[in-house]
Amino acid sequence: MKSADLSFMPVSQSELQAMAYTDPLTGLGNRYRMRDKVMQISAERADDPAPFTICIANLDRFKPINDLFGAAAGDEILCQVAHRLKACLPDGALVTRHDGDEFAFVLPLIFERASAERFGQMIREILSAPYDLGDRNVRLSASFGFAIYPFAGEEFDDLLKSAETALYRSKRRGHGQITVYTREIAEEMRRTTQLEQALRSAIINDAIDVHFQPIVSLATTQVVGFEALARWRDPDLGPVSPGIFVPLAEERGFIDTLSEVLLRKAAEAALAWPRELFLSFNLSSAQLMDPGTSANVLSILGRAGLDPHRLELELTETAMMGSADTANRIITDLRRAGVRISLDDFGTGQSSLGRLRDFMFDKLKIDQAFVARINTDRASEHIIKAILAMCEGLDLEVVAEGIEDPAQAAKLRSLGCAMGQGYYFGRPTDAHSIKLLLRKIYGEASLEG
Repeated sequence: MKSADLSFMPVSQSELQAMAYTDPLTGLGNRYRMRDKVMQISAERADDPAPFTICIANLDRFKPINDLFGAAAGDEILCQVAHRLKACLPDGALVTRHDGDEFAFVLPLIFERASAERFGQMIREILSAPYDLGDRNVRLSASFGFAIYPFAGEEFDDLLKSAETALYRSKRRGHGQITVYTREIAEEMRRTTQLEQALRSAIINDAIDVHFQPIVSLATTQVVGFEALARWRDPDLGPVSPGIFVPLAEERGFIDTLSEVLLRKAAEAALAWPRELFLSFNLSSAQLMDPGTSANVLSILGRAGLDPHRLELELTETAMMGSADTANRIITDLRRAGVRISLDDFGTGQSSLGRLRDFMFDKLKIDQAFVARINTDRASEHIIKAILAMCEGLDLEVVAEGIEDPAQAAKLRSLGCAMGQGYYFGRPTDAHSIKLLLRKIYGEASLEG
């Protein structure tokens, strides 16, 4: 007699319900289990709505690890995370897994902000320990968003949305952050969304401007090039700092579109300059992780008609850390086409000397933090001397940023720094004003446009 085929064994209603409420990978409850738990506690406290807390935890940079080591390793990490979270669960609490690398808690005995933050700090510490993948260990951090009932919402969907808003703010602030929802945070996020929509509209309507700041020879004070800088004045919001809208575009995933618009405008403006002047333009970290960046840059130059040899692209050390291999390929392709590469903000990132060894650069820009103190701080002076000596040995050109007075310019010139940039030589200004300036310097006949 053949054994029974277990795949056709009937499944009870209770077993079906358990499956519907369980994450199949980790064995934790899922979003439906969390919803039922929240609704149960809410019903129990209907007559006396004592607070309780929910939390959403998201693993930082899990996707690159998953991509690097494979889906099986990623699943193993998620199972280890689930095991740790179950082991530290307070009495009466629930932990669930939602989509991907997102976990959630229902915490009946956490009533206020300080306790929520302490719980987040404990979980963050637990999750930061290494994860064993057999032949290797990996480390992760996690970000947290908390919402306290009933202040952050009385219905499950409202409470969950508040926790997601708090989590999103944590992710914006960096890795391993903890945020407890407040109305002020909700208003901040509302303003950010409003700003994002206005910025998207400005890009579509070609309302983002490019201004140019001169880069000069310190020996002659003659202009040798210009750095392109984004500027935006919204009809309702007024002038918005690039320190706000550029990171926002990068965070929301449309920095490539913004950069393409800015590079096109900058390249078209540079056509009106004498041919010996170069255009300097900044690439973002997101662009240095996109294999299509080099082709996009060269395509924009081709459509504008600007010789690639007249373009310098500025990269920061931090931007190159996201995907070093991809960044290296982008740099190699662009240099092969004639584009020069400059390392920006030198000395403020990590592994500066290692970057000079592993990547091919044509120029280095000394960060203004050292330049500002060159005449008042011996350490800053010696650091700049060391940088200049190193660049001479590596055959790298050098630009000192943030020069604001003649004493700084004179000191840098005496130390052998060839080029400088800063308010002392000129503030960023629009393309038309730059064209008028160059007309005074070179005369009408020397201008191309």
